[in-house]
Amino acid sequence: MRIVLCCPNMDAAPWLEGLRAALPQAVLTQWQPGDAAHPGADCALVWNPPQAFMDAHPGLRLVVNMGAGVDALMRLRLPQGAAVLRITDGGMAVQMAEYACHAVLRHFREFGRYETEMAQGQWRLYPPRRHADFPVGVMGLGALGERVAATLAHFDFPVNGWSRSARSVDGVRCFSGEAGLAGFLAATRILVCLLPLTPATRDILRRDTLLRLQPGAYLVNMARGEHLVEDDLIELLADGHMAGATLDVFRTEPLPAQHPFRGHPLITLTPHASARTLPEESIAQIAAKLRALEQGIPVQGLVDLGRGY
Repeated sequence: MRIVLCCPNMDAAPWLEGLRAALPQAVLTQWQPGDAAHPGADCALVWNPPQAFMDAHPGLRLVVNMGAGVDALMRLRLPQGAAVLRITDGGMAVQMAEYACHAVLRHFREFGRYETEMAQGQWRLYPPRRHADFPVGVMGLGALGERVAATLAHFDFPVNGWSRSARSVDGVRCFSGEAGLAGFLAATRILVCLLPLTPATRDILRRDTLLRLQPGAYLVNMARGEHLVEDDLIELLADGHMAGATLDVFRTEPLPAQHPFRGHPLITLTPHASARTLPEESIAQIAAKLRALEQGIPVQGLVDLGRGY
């Protein structure tokens, strides 16, 4: 197998070292913007590659994405006939669960309010809240969303899950498809978005969707900034339907200094940090999948190019 690595603006050294150790029989090279094609490469390992890379390697049979989200790849013209394989976890599921639980619990327990008031010299306790009054809904029940939903259920929240196709997760009330979306939203007060970004899910967090959530709703977006219509969230925070939001992803990244989200008293921001791909775990997974494919063994993570995930 001849593998070419393309990950502009990313430290490739750990990946090159790890892949050479895990796949000693493979021929591994690295492509940089401006390089010529690497003749004979049949597999590419990529993260945010430019179109020039794809154009230079029309013979690729497999493109392996070094992360779970493939929306950036779906915007490119891929080599004809090339399959796309994505990481299905890479150490991200536990990080996503940690982030979601922190955001949900911080809102539910009103820790943000306590932090502000204590910094102002106040000492005030608020009545405890009931978990039953704060049902959590997880949009997207893939490997990451399923882990998040199952973890939240351990904290005694009623947990709902929604996905495009029917799924079953222990301890989670599952909804699916367009027919199930309205019921899912109506049953949800804290919404956690972990959807893949596709034409069908772009702008799904918009005014009419968010208005279907229970009053005093809270949003946690850990997926992609393009899922959220930002002006609609600002308006719903102003009129009181939304109680707040924790946002890790944005339409423009880095988030502009003058963006209305910055400094908003009801919005908590993080810089696309909810989960980071861990090279060691990801390399082991990629190597195992490549070996399986060479032996004709089915693997998880092959992307349906028509659906975009």
